[in-house]
Amino acid sequence: MKRLMWFGCWAYLLIGLAHVVVGSIMPNLLEHYGKDYSAGGTLIFAQFAGFLIGVLLSPLLIGKFGKRNGLLIATGMLLVAELVYTLLPPWEWMYAVGAVAGFGFGMIEAVIGTLILVAVTEGTAVAMSRLEVFFGVGALMMPLVAGWLIRAEMWRYSFLLVSTLAFVMLLAWGKGNFKELNAVLNAREERRKEKGSLLRQYKGSRGLMLLVFILFFFLYVGTEMSFVNFLPSMLIEKVGTDKATAALSVTLFWIAMTVGRLFAGIIAEKISYSRYVISGSLISFFLISCFALVGGLTGLIALILLLGLFMSGLFSIALVFANKMLPGSEEATPSLLIASGGIGGAVLPLLMGKSMDLGGAGASSWLLAGFIGALVIFSTAAVLIKRVNSNPLGLPEKE
Repeated sequence: MKRLMWFGCWAYLLIGLAHVVVGSIMPNLLEHYGKDYSAGGTLIFAQFAGFLIGVLLSPLLIGKFGKRNGLLIATGMLLVAELVYTLLPPWEWMYAVGAVAGFGFGMIEAVIGTLILVAVTEGTAVAMSRLEVFFGVGALMMPLVAGWLIRAEMWRYSFLLVSTLAFVMLLAWGKGNFKELNAVLNAREERRKEKGSLLRQYKGSRGLMLLVFILFFFLYVGTEMSFVNFLPSMLIEKVGTDKATAALSVTLFWIAMTVGRLFAGIIAEKISYSRYVISGSLISFFLISCFALVGGLTGLIALILLLGLFMSGLFSIALVFANKMLPGSEEATPSLLIASGGIGGAVLPLLMGKSMDLGGAGASSWLLAGFIGALVIFSTAAVLIKRVNSNPLGLPEKE
């Protein structure tokens, strides 16, 4: 189990690197091709589209080929895509390459998340938060490495680094011996042929519960991506800080997120998943509301660090929370929730951009507060649905 956990952590480190590599060298990439930021945005969207497809197809592929082979397929796709990126092919090809790369790291994230949720029956929250720590480390490391390569005028080799690590991971998963877990990794499920078999897992109150969690993940990931992408702009508008300090605020947020993830799982196991998610959402709502009101740089930096700490475990713990509330659907639920988060990460920043144009940093801060306030409502609703459904005088279906 320890070996599986470490392999999972290194896989999340890899996808953390892969998630941000294009953005880390975007100015150099666009300058090389003579393209504008609109084209760069389209490339990011192509990666997102591939990511979404990879997440959604992962239950089908691991059911047919097994989890180990599914990971080999996904890691191989990521390896090839990053290698082709390094060669700097014609720009039109880059969209297809981006889609393949997104498919690869999207499927890796979904398969590893599902595998840990299925295999780790005790201390699941600790295991998931540990994965998120390594994802955060990868997301922090890539801009630093890319910056060094840019200064050395070797920025294209940022892609080669990800490709090389994917090659190492491919060999590790192919050759790794996980003893009693080999059967879990290699098992191929008999897919149910009945029409609507997937939907049958979510009948009645389970369907309502799934919808609540889909909305939760849509809003959470969308809020996190909106905050990170527009944080420098909000600081510049609110307090007139310089661009370097504004950019540093994002790094501070991610450092706080990574530190918070070290303790999130331990805390969640002690106080319960539901209390962790509800209280984390509630405190984050209070902090982002203060962010909308505070006007000094020192206070804003303190709030950014606190937001990073209290938001740090919401994704991973909510994923564990959802799986415990929907037992028997562990193979499908993580993929659906990760996919809904991916959609939120693409859609809500668009709304945030419109808000920044129309109302500025103040209105946008309150928009984020509204999103996080909805997280409190949805996480509370999930608990209430469970309680009502467990009441013999309430809904007849048992969870």
